[in-house]
Amino acid sequence: MPQPARNSGILLGRVLGIPIYLHASWFIIFALITLSLRTQFAAQHPHWTPPQNWTLGLITSVLFFTSVVFHELCHSMVARHYRIPVESITLFVFGGLARMERDPSSPRQEFNIAIAGPLSSLFLAGSFWLASRYLPGGEMVTSVAYLLFTINLILALFNLVPGFPLDGGRVLRGVAWGITGDFTRATQIASTAGKFFAYFMIITGVWQVLGGNPVGGVWWAFIGWFLLEAARESYAQVAIRSTLASVHAEDIMSRDIPTVPSGMTLEEYVQEVLRTGRRCHIVISAGTPVGLVTLHSARAVPREEWHSASVQSVMLPPDRIHSVSPADLALKVLERMQSEDINQMPVISQGQIVGMISRDTILRVLRTRLQAGHLAEP
Repeated sequence: MPQPARNSGILLGRVLGIPIYLHASWFIIFALITLSLRTQFAAQHPHWTPPQNWTLGLITSVLFFTSVVFHELCHSMVARHYRIPVESITLFVFGGLARMERDPSSPRQEFNIAIAGPLSSLFLAGSFWLASRYLPGGEMVTSVAYLLFTINLILALFNLVPGFPLDGGRVLRGVAWGITGDFTRATQIASTAGKFFAYFMIITGVWQVLGGNPVGGVWWAFIGWFLLEAARESYAQVAIRSTLASVHAEDIMSRDIPTVPSGMTLEEYVQEVLRTGRRCHIVISAGTPVGLVTLHSARAVPREEWHSASVQSVMLPPDRIHSVSPADLALKVLERMQSEDINQMPVISQGQIVGMISRDTILRVLRTRLQAGHLAEP
C-alpha cells in the first residue's frame, strides 16, 4: 500500500518493541466507522438507548483497529523470525501498514510473511464467533462479538485477493517469485493482478452509481482507485530498488569538489552559486577543509548582512556534516537525503573528502537506467 511518511503521525505506544503510530487520516475513518456502527446498532436494536449505541459503536471501533494492529503484528513477528527489522506500524485511513527495513530475501519468506496477516484475521474471526456463541454478557456482548467476527472475516477475505499490494498479492508474488526466480518479474505479475482487481472495483462502483446506489458505488470506486495507485506505486518502488541495487556512491559521485575560502562573504558566495550552479561547497582555511556551506545556510542570514558575514560564520563544522562513504549504496544515500531533507553530501573515505554526491545525480542515474532498461526490452 502507499506508505505514509516515515514515522509519520502520533506515537500511540510500543508493542513488542515496535512503535505504533496513528496517521492523521486514521481519525477520519475512526469517526466514520464509529458513526456507522452507532447507526447500525440503533437500527437493529431500537430498544437500546443513544448512550448505549454510541458506547458500543466506540468499543467496536477500538476493537476493530486493535484487530488491525494484531494483523500487522503477525506480519511483523514472522518478519522478525527471518531477521527482517520492523521499523513501525502505522494505522491510517485504509487500515494498517507494517514498515520493514528490507524486502524478504526468498520466496518462502515473502509467502510466509504475507499469509500471516489473513491467517491472523481468520483466527480473530473464529475467536469472536465463539465469543458471540458462548461468552456470557447478554445481547450487547453478543452483538459486538458477532459484528467483529464479520468484520475480521471480511478483512481476511479481502486481503486474500491476489492483487498487489494486498496480502494476497504478496502471496502471489511469493509464488511467482518461486516459479520465475525473478523478484522484479514476480512483483510485476502481482502488480498487474492488483491493477486488474482495482479496475474491477472501479467499474463495479460506477455500475452501482448508475444503478441508484451512489454512496456504495462511490466507496467501491474510491477503494479501487486507492488500490490502483497503490499497485503502481509499489511496483515503482521495487523497480527503483532493483535499478539502483548495484550502484554505489563512488560510481556516480562527482570527483570535482567545489571549495570556497573561509573568508569569502556571503554576497560573494551567492554570486559563486549563481555562476556555477553548485549549491554546496567545502570551506577551506589554510589549505584544510574546515566545514561545509550551502545556499540554504546562506539564505538563513538577512540579505542586508551578506556583505559583512563570511561563509565561515554559517558553515557546518566537520562533526555536523552529513556524509557517506564510497561503498554506500546509492539507494540508501537517496533514502537518507529524503528523510533528512538534504540535497547533496560529501563522500568521505579514510577521513578525506573524495567526492560529492547529490540527489539530482542519483535521480538522473535512476531515470537513465530505467529508460535504458525499457529500450533493452524485446
